[in-house]
Amino acid sequence: MAIPVVNLADFLSGDPQLKQQFVEQLGKAYEETGFVAVKNHGIPDDLISDIYRQVQQFFSLPTEKKKQYEIPELAGQRGYTSFGREHAKGSDAPDLKEFYQHGQTVEDGDASKDEYPDNVQIDEVPGFTDTFNKAYRAFEKSGKSLLQAIALYLGLDEHYFDEPIHNGNSILRAIHYPPITQEPKSAIRAEQHEDINLITLLVGASADGLQILTKQGDWVGVTSLPEQIVVNVGDMLQRLTNNRLRSTTHRVVNPPREFWHTSRFSIPFFLHPKSQMSLACLESCIDPGHPKAYPDATAGEYLDERLREIGLKK
Repeated sequence: MAIPVVNLADFLSGDPQLKQQFVEQLGKAYEETGFVAVKNHGIPDDLISDIYRQVQQFFSLPTEKKKQYEIPELAGQRGYTSFGREHAKGSDAPDLKEFYQHGQTVEDGDASKDEYPDNVQIDEVPGFTDTFNKAYRAFEKSGKSLLQAIALYLGLDEHYFDEPIHNGNSILRAIHYPPITQEPKSAIRAEQHEDINLITLLVGASADGLQILTKQGDWVGVTSLPEQIVVNVGDMLQRLTNNRLRSTTHRVVNPPREFWHTSRFSIPFFLHPKSQMSLACLESCIDPGHPKAYPDATAGEYLDERLREIGLKK
């Protein structure tokens, strides 16, 4: 399935007509599909190459070495999480993956600094932390522009999301799905789920496998070109918009048998606001045909609830 493609350069062009066209294309895609491919996204190719190369170096370290970077009390929010620890909401089967997570670095004295643990420094891969810091900022910048377009589509002020996401609780996650060495119990590497956050930006993946559930109930593979990133709606944006923008269900399936010996690497950026942001349904998205679907909650309260549901937090 070729998901809708939008050009972020149109939104940033300074041309009012191109900007409005981008807003309409993005909003329509999110109402109908929940996923878009974004070209001219502003994340440099050499940075993408560097982060994939260093991520592969990290995951090739011995298991006992990687486990030195696993800090259980951080509930997977920083550092390494070992194979099989996480499962989808509503599923008991662990996902067939290990991952590393890198979070916000507050540099301007904002009070939110006290809420975030330090990032875990990886000593064995030269430049690892610096590359993750650069990639984090690049994703944050692209995500901010996309949320400005979403705000306009919803009839809000263009900068509605700017302050809540400044020094927000976003996560840059590097995922490794190891080679399959024996007959798997299931065809699924990562069970069907929806993302927790506002939007997710996914840069490339080293192999196919991502599928989305269409409104017709069919699973279809998602394809995008190398110069594009895939961006989908998360549950926080779904709650805020009272289901006007839908969080799309997706999963990762096993490759054909001839590719079982290969690894799959994936690097999503989960764009979160600060924990204090209210996710109360927007009044403009509530009407007699669409009554309020969710109780009021802050982003921090909702994140805690979901981390418990997926097994990362007790």
